[in-house]
Amino acid sequence: MKTKSFLELADVKAIAAAAEAEALKNNWAVTIAIADDGGNLLWLQRLDGAAALSAHIAPAKAHTAAMGRRESKTYEDMINGGRTSFLTAPGVQGLLEGGVPIVKDGQVIGAVGVSGVKSNEDAQIAKAGIAALGL
Repeated sequence: MKTKSFLELADVKAIAAAAEAEALKNNWAVTIAIADDGGNLLWLQRLDGAAALSAHIAPAKAHTAAMGRRESKTYEDMINGGRTSFLTAPGVQGLLEGGVPIVKDGQVIGAVGVSGVKSNEDAQIAKAGIAALGL
């Protein structure tokens, strides 16, 4: 039997603070979402000036990264590469870059989804948040 790591509230707050700092440093108005390994929302933070739609997209990106155990960009690339039938997969949403899994000891323990700026900038913010854990 394996021991499973999980995100605690202190971890979530550290990720959120680091992601917010990265966004503010660049003057980016975004929404930051953090999910557990099952894609369940643990944190949602919409910075001043972020579009209302971003509060729906960020959690979807986090959900996709957590459940798929890979960056949401993987799915965007797959679809853009011609595999459009993937859009019919059940329960799949947030198929845009900006969802990044949180991996500890080879296991996905959650994910961060960011929405509001260019997709590569969303991913940059998510990765900055995750880096705060020092994994």
